[in-house]
Amino acid sequence: MVPLKRRKMVPSAAGNTGTGSRFPQFVLFLMERKMGASRRAFLSQLGRKKGFQVEEKFSDSVTHVVSESNSGNEVRTWLDSQVGGQGQTPVQVLDISWYTESMCAGGPVPILDRHKLQEQQINEAEVVAFSVPSYACQRRIALDHHNTVLADALSLLAENAELSDEDGRGVAFRRAAAVLKALPRQVTSMAQLKGLPCLGGHSLRVIKDVLDNGASDEVESTKRSERYKALKVLTGIFGVGAKTAARWISEGIHTLQQLQASGHTLNRAQQAGLEHYDDLNQPVTKAEADAIGEIVEKAVVSVLPGAQVTLTGGFRRGKLAGHDVDFLITHPEEGREEGLMPKVVSWLVKQGFLLYQKTTRNSYLESKDGPAQPPSNIDRFERCFSIFKLEKQATKQAEMPEDSCSFGAHRQVEGDDTCLQTDPQSCSLSPIQTGGLCRRASSEEGQLEETEPAGHKPWRAVRVDLVVSPVSQFAFALLGWTGSKLFERELRRWAGYEKAMSLSSHALYDNNQGRYLRAASEEEIFAHLGLEYIPPSERNA
Repeated sequence: MVPLKRRKMVPSAAGNTGTGSRFPQFVLFLMERKMGASRRAFLSQLGRKKGFQVEEKFSDSVTHVVSESNSGNEVRTWLDSQVGGQGQTPVQVLDISWYTESMCAGGPVPILDRHKLQEQQINEAEVVAFSVPSYACQRRIALDHHNTVLADALSLLAENAELSDEDGRGVAFRRAAAVLKALPRQVTSMAQLKGLPCLGGHSLRVIKDVLDNGASDEVESTKRSERYKALKVLTGIFGVGAKTAARWISEGIHTLQQLQASGHTLNRAQQAGLEHYDDLNQPVTKAEADAIGEIVEKAVVSVLPGAQVTLTGGFRRGKLAGHDVDFLITHPEEGREEGLMPKVVSWLVKQGFLLYQKTTRNSYLESKDGPAQPPSNIDRFERCFSIFKLEKQATKQAEMPEDSCSFGAHRQVEGDDTCLQTDPQSCSLSPIQTGGLCRRASSEEGQLEETEPAGHKPWRAVRVDLVVSPVSQFAFALLGWTGSKLFERELRRWAGYEKAMSLSSHALYDNNQGRYLRAASEEEIFAHLGLEYIPPSERNA
């Protein structure tokens, strides 16, 4: 108990009223922002013990605001929000150093220039605002850009939206992130973003939060979300899409162990995905992609001499690592590619390279399907979704051009008729397909992170997609399978809205002329669309 005579001298928890303050000219308020609640409470209590009047809530009576790790502009922005945004708050803004020095001195020390939080005056009239074209397919976006933190924040929210089956919100965040990636310099002020396309209110709030605080509360909260973590884990299973994962989560399944214990019947793709989960959620290196490419090319040429194999996806855009490996196969003679896929798959199975495979036939008929925009972005080529068994020694040998690879035989695994919930046009690191909490490559920069090998087996499982295209459609297929996913989406949007054309991975149709526009190269397709040609290395929207 505090003696009765001393009770009047003890400040209340609600803050001092000025009665009993040794320094009435100082009415202090400590900002919790970046300081933290517990540290603020401790420092406030310490100040009161020293005889300062320290308010719990900001009010008109406050004369000095003390801040830690904030700039003068950040504090002033916060203060303006407390007084209706008038920007007329007559208070002095001080760094925490003045407060701590005063605590040590037992009273207020003189306020020096080094104690004052200087505000950087931004004259919006002098700020050079950025300018970018409206469509991502008009912009050159390399893997390395100047706004990684901002773009990554928006990309994570896009991923969460896509995993939550909210594709519209996902696309909006993706488009906003793509704008930031295309900017020539780092964003330091919201004024620089004035007039830029694709930056909606939600995206702008996230950007402002990151600029002001160094991180977005919404992004950090999403990262901690149990649902987000569970969706990442479950969609990391090959053959499991967002809807299936959401259904499992509604049943209380959040981990691989819970799924295995649930007794759910999995199709063969999901069984294979669960069996090889660790391998499939490790990044695939360029050396591994090249080693697989040598095997695929050997298989293709052995059954159809003269056929050509092209590595597509993120690796064609210059990424050092990816989620899977995509190959496009064709033959310079139209029609010779028909029936090729079953022969290639049979060769790979006999050699023991396939742990799982699902082959679909080519269902695209130009004369029958006509120019109408397809109901989905999934093309209709003959293709094989597979899980490849890659000897680790093969990767090492692929790095030494003079050496040839040798592979042993392995057991055959039968395919099935299970449809996979994947999008073959997605880029190498599509967030829908790359769930899992293991360490892996960055989906934005394609940079390889350190990973531990799964066990000590001499091979690893790798996702491989094989696609066969007639040579007449090859340029369109190559464009479609190179990505990025947003770049391809924007190409189709440009074609439809700006050129009255219908573009797919099979063909380009001019609705005004009523005819197909043929192309033997990607450059010709860009020319048909009235766009400047952008090489694969700059399509990382």
